[in-house]
Amino acid sequence: MVIIKEVNSRKELRKFIKFPFTLYKGYKYWIPPLVFDDWNTFRHDKNPAFEYADVAFFLAYKSGKPAGRVAAIINKRANSKWNAKDIRFGWIEFIDDVNVSRALLDAVAAWGKKRGMTRIHGPMGFTDCDPEGMLVDGFEKKSTITSIHNYPYYPQHMEQLGFGKSVDWVQYKFNASQAVPEKVERMNQLIHKKYSLTTKLFTKRKELLKYTHGMFEAINASFQELYGFVPLTEKEIIRYTNTYIGMIDPALACMVLNENKQVVGFGLSAPSLSVAMQKARGRLFPFGFIHLLRALRKYDEVDLYFNGVLPEWQHKGLNSIYFTELNKVYIRKQVTIAYSTNQLEGNKKADNMWHNYEHELYQRRRCYEKNIVLL
Repeated sequence: MVIIKEVNSRKELRKFIKFPFTLYKGYKYWIPPLVFDDWNTFRHDKNPAFEYADVAFFLAYKSGKPAGRVAAIINKRANSKWNAKDIRFGWIEFIDDVNVSRALLDAVAAWGKKRGMTRIHGPMGFTDCDPEGMLVDGFEKKSTITSIHNYPYYPQHMEQLGFGKSVDWVQYKFNASQAVPEKVERMNQLIHKKYSLTTKLFTKRKELLKYTHGMFEAINASFQELYGFVPLTEKEIIRYTNTYIGMIDPALACMVLNENKQVVGFGLSAPSLSVAMQKARGRLFPFGFIHLLRALRKYDEVDLYFNGVLPEWQHKGLNSIYFTELNKVYIRKQVTIAYSTNQLEGNKKADNMWHNYEHELYQRRRCYEKNIVLL
């Protein structure tokens, strides 16, 4: 028998956060998050998304032991923008028992239905900066720290429960040591001259911080039409700046500036921390921070966190400029592999960025959906 309990105490939230560490113990492809990051994500007083989202957390128990978890999120800003009555499910984990996965998703749907929602979809987070999408291809490969990894039985459960595909996100692996093609260099020079653009590279984090607000403003503008996207609030920009900028080598960032020195395009990457996070096992202390510091100082793989171009500057080749500059940095730092962030399947603007470079499809993640009235 499966029992579902809503999380209503700090003790229960701790169980919610710690459940994946038990579920994936010994599984070499899972990348554990830092526990304190999860605390900051799931606490009302730490995550500004709670100002506009209704949220509930559920734990599933079987034979008296935790057997699954899920977050239910009604993002009111997203529903208003997209004229929808959607409830999101996120951070879902469960043992290989369809009765558990069914009970969790039924709890989310029932909670949403009481509040007037008509569709359930996910996995999705509060914002696009949270992990989203269930892994459906590439199980035998380690994920990046910003991407979801799950057991192969997860999508099998979703299909058995009658959920269908809403959208897919794809992730690519690149040869980061490939020399910049000569034709790309020539094209970039022409673009620079034609539009009076400059590129800004960094050696100090303090210097990069001066441009991060402009970068997030560019994200808000350039991601407007992407699936489920809602612009980040000012408080969220501050939160994500503190979260991401501290984990990167500033040399791995590139801003494209117009003649007024405003950010019109950007690429932000970071040393791969996947192996270091596995060694840290979710904690900075007593020794986890040592593994992370070592990975930040010496690395041969990078993750591409964010990239984007303001709408009025799209289709002008700016993505080629910042990726070319980052490519040169990778070569100088002897980086061999780069992993893209998740991008929507069929996003031609994103796909065009890679066609001059050696790359391969690495992993695929899916957002599932189902009408609540059918549950």
